[in-house]
Amino acid sequence: MAKHGAFLFTYAFFILILSMSLLCKAIGHEDRKPYIVYLGSLPHDELYSPLSHHLGILERVVEGSSVANALIRSYRRSFNGFAAKLTDSEREKLANMEEVVSVFPSRTYQLQTTRSWDFMGFGETITRNATTESDVIIGVIDTGVWPESDSFKDEGFGPAPKKWKGACNGGKNFTCNNKLIGARFFTSEEESARDEIGHGSHTASTAAGNAVKDVSFYGLVPGTARGGVPSARIAVYKICTLEGCTGEAILAAFDHAIADGVDIITISIGPNHASPLDVDPIAIGAFHAMEKGILTSNSAGNNGPEEGSVSSVAPWILTVAASSTDRRIIDKVVLRNGSTLVGSSVNSFSLNGTSFPLIHGKDASSKCPEIYAGICSPGCLDRDLVKGKIVVCDKFGGNVEAHKAGALGSILHSSAPDVSFVVPLPATGLSNQDYNVVKSFLNSTKEPQANILKSEAIKDDDAPIAASFSSRGPNQIFPEIIKPDISAPGVDILAAYSPVASVTSSPEDKRSLKYSILSGTSMSCPHAAGVAAYIKTFHPDWSPAAIKSSLMTTAKPMNGTSTFPGEFSYGSGHIDPVKAIDPGLVYDASKEDYIRLLCIVLDEAKVRHISGNNSTCPKDSEKGSPKDHNYASLAANVTPMKPFTVTFHRTVKNVGLANSAYEAKIMPNPKFDIKVDPEVLSFKTLNEETTFNLTIVGEGFPDGSHVFAELVWYDGTHSVRSPILVSSVGN
Repeated sequence: MAKHGAFLFTYAFFILILSMSLLCKAIGHEDRKPYIVYLGSLPHDELYSPLSHHLGILERVVEGSSVANALIRSYRRSFNGFAAKLTDSEREKLANMEEVVSVFPSRTYQLQTTRSWDFMGFGETITRNATTESDVIIGVIDTGVWPESDSFKDEGFGPAPKKWKGACNGGKNFTCNNKLIGARFFTSEEESARDEIGHGSHTASTAAGNAVKDVSFYGLVPGTARGGVPSARIAVYKICTLEGCTGEAILAAFDHAIADGVDIITISIGPNHASPLDVDPIAIGAFHAMEKGILTSNSAGNNGPEEGSVSSVAPWILTVAASSTDRRIIDKVVLRNGSTLVGSSVNSFSLNGTSFPLIHGKDASSKCPEIYAGICSPGCLDRDLVKGKIVVCDKFGGNVEAHKAGALGSILHSSAPDVSFVVPLPATGLSNQDYNVVKSFLNSTKEPQANILKSEAIKDDDAPIAASFSSRGPNQIFPEIIKPDISAPGVDILAAYSPVASVTSSPEDKRSLKYSILSGTSMSCPHAAGVAAYIKTFHPDWSPAAIKSSLMTTAKPMNGTSTFPGEFSYGSGHIDPVKAIDPGLVYDASKEDYIRLLCIVLDEAKVRHISGNNSTCPKDSEKGSPKDHNYASLAANVTPMKPFTVTFHRTVKNVGLANSAYEAKIMPNPKFDIKVDPEVLSFKTLNEETTFNLTIVGEGFPDGSHVFAELVWYDGTHSVRSPILVSSVGN
């Protein structure tokens, strides 16, 4: 029945296309408006087809038009109803039907910001400490910035904070202001801090850009673009060109940013895999930033969902995964047989409701082997063979070659169908299942044709979900410290851009934009940096570890996957800015704590060089374990299929109410027993510290298994949540 419903749905869209001209003649000047027809709950009948029912209702009222043309969408998963374009008389007829609960206009609700901040409950009217926020400086290590962007104008800003020791060395024709207070570049090829790629402008505006109204991507996802702390100052450190970002430039940027007096550093850059801490320039730079009280927010990486792919693993770094928001950008493909497939792309183009011939890449090339032509590799497609046609490509990147060869559009196989990327021509990426539908249609139809619709934004009630591209744990350097730490919005983010940067990777795409849509952990990283800066405006004396702890223990739980621990995807959960300013308790850590951790993986001489003092490391038998580092999450590795006892030692600091008591609450797991000692933590003063032990006893489980539990300290107001992860790892 589900397949039958899907066929009816796609057949309806086929009818929609064929009846377009007839509709115009039939209704003439008649005014149709979008309405929602609410039918209540879904019937508990397995044979019930909501779509068939909805089409049947419309058939009884629609005048002078096809039913399919009237139907906008059908609601059929959680409740029953549909949206349709109706005349006043049709609306009135529907409203009088017995099975109809209500009929009401589908009004336009303006999206606020890029949607990501509002999705986190962080609206423009949130309580702010404006004066302190204006004293916060975010250092952005990236591709530079476009200084003339509205996101970086300084209207209403006073002089730079007195603590600022930086400079505006942005190069020729680069001017700073009281918002963009500093700029430096560390690229030999480009002697300017000006952003010619777009990435740096995007991340800087996400973290601390001004509120800019009426921003959209060619009319798609309109709203107000703003950063997390719009009153904060920005200092940019350009280290990247199109060729990449060198390690030496990274360290140079950290070196200057720390000395310049920034408060938070955001760096959406990283290697393809984790490196030992002493050869990782980001870990090194961030360690020294930590020494000066500066928290570094770093992207987890874009190599997911591969296990162990997270590249940012240093315990003193806030490692940020990417997740979705409740706004999803989709793009539909309508096959000539009536099938409608929902894909993912940011497609601002329209083919005007007409179907066009399809051709597979392998059939559109006379100069490449079939496997390369099939994925539409560069230089493979013949212009004469693709002219006026939609090219089907076995890889998403084939859209660039399709555009270059002059194809009318492209249907692409996407390995990340949960993400919509900007395309240079009418194109969309389909999941493996839907792409095979297209290929089957292509191979079984004499003259296959299709249409690609312009992208639209829909509500995604399943959000937040970890993005498929977001790099996963476990931590390859410190397996007993969970990485990533948290997740933040990183899918389809609209923010400032460079007008001279390419909108897509196609050289033939000559569009110029001041604001564009990007996805990646590069986008989630500045979200977390903005929230960290927000916390600092309320708690300027908190250490980087305390800020990080507050973000982790107040994060919202997320849904994992059936085959992989969610903590390796999103860490402690999805960032919650409002709760993070009042966490109740924090797991703090000092430079000395990190030194003790370094003693586990480095020899004493190296540790001394790093610490800059006469630090000594315990003897081998006394070095301890990374699991005992005072982290806000708890993880341990055990031997497969053997009984185990694991004890965690933690210290918490009271930053909530002076006179308070927290009770331990455990979300248990049947595979082991958990005990907390003491079960109640009592405090008499603010900033008072106390310790506790958490012990896990289990009978053992198979190699490669991961078992999850949760600890929450609760005082009646604050819920201080920490994930617990026990992994069975063989030698």
